[in-house]
Amino acid sequence: MKNTLQHLFEGNILTKNEAKQILLKVGKGMFSEAEFASFLTVFKMRPLASEELAGFRDAMAELSFKIDLSEFNGIDIVGTGGDGKNTFNISTLSSFIIAGAGVNVTKHGNYAASSNSGSSNVLEYLGYKFSNDIAKLKSDLEKGSFCFLHAPLFHPAMKYIAPVRRALKFPTFFNILGPMINPSSPKYQLLGVNNQVNFNHYKSVYKTLDVNFMIVNSIDGYDEVSLTADTHFVSNTKEANLSPTDFGFEKIQPEKLFGGDSVADAAKIFISILEGTGTKEQNSVVLANAALGLNIVHPEKDLLECVEMAKESLKSGKALKKLKAIVE
Repeated sequence: MKNTLQHLFEGNILTKNEAKQILLKVGKGMFSEAEFASFLTVFKMRPLASEELAGFRDAMAELSFKIDLSEFNGIDIVGTGGDGKNTFNISTLSSFIIAGAGVNVTKHGNYAASSNSGSSNVLEYLGYKFSNDIAKLKSDLEKGSFCFLHAPLFHPAMKYIAPVRRALKFPTFFNILGPMINPSSPKYQLLGVNNQVNFNHYKSVYKTLDVNFMIVNSIDGYDEVSLTADTHFVSNTKEANLSPTDFGFEKIQPEKLFGGDSVADAAKIFISILEGTGTKEQNSVVLANAALGLNIVHPEKDLLECVEMAKESLKSGKALKKLKAIVE
């Protein structure tokens, strides 16, 4: 670590392989917490390079407890968080709408970092049991077309990383690594990022991976399609902007996406939407995100067809049935 730190202090950037190798050693507990804290601090003093992020991603993927769910051809819908918007659980709700539309979801997530309720918080509150047992996860997929990979159960390296992150009390590059390291390596991914810098990092990394992907960033700073402004996106084949009207919806005001002040509030919103009593704005935003996910899996359909698939899943109660199948 001493040589790596000196290399970085001199203003150098790590190659993808150098970044991978140093983080592999961190994840195996080969350095002191002070050394690792110094390493993390470097990337607060200067911008992270895309090749460094790619190397860190490869290291965390190698260190993870991998699980083979490839037979389910699943999609993950996940955002980096960190947008400070405190929205309700849009990507998790969209996951159940997609499941209700007949597409398997293998979602990776964790407790909240910057909002009141992350995906792990709300699912745990609703009664979902976290597990890394493949039989349980496959059973969830068979019953509910959905399983959840609670990050702490799949990333043992975090026992060396998490204490330092907590002690530093500032965001690090690990805040944007999470969506990239789903241990089931899903075939499809819809990824939300909270700013243009991270958008470019993700685009650079995902162009090198064998994944059917779409990366989205609401131009007013949400890590998902918010319908509060246009959304910038890039996929395997295209980069452009989408307006709310492209989904068939109206532009909405940010306060309509508020997720409440507690996990209980978030769970109440979650269930109300699935039960059909969500507001027009809440429904629109989850349908828009679900439609993009469906469009990744069904590229032969246009976006508005995917919106209709999502609406049918929600209005018919199929999305709610998928949730009930795995928590009851």
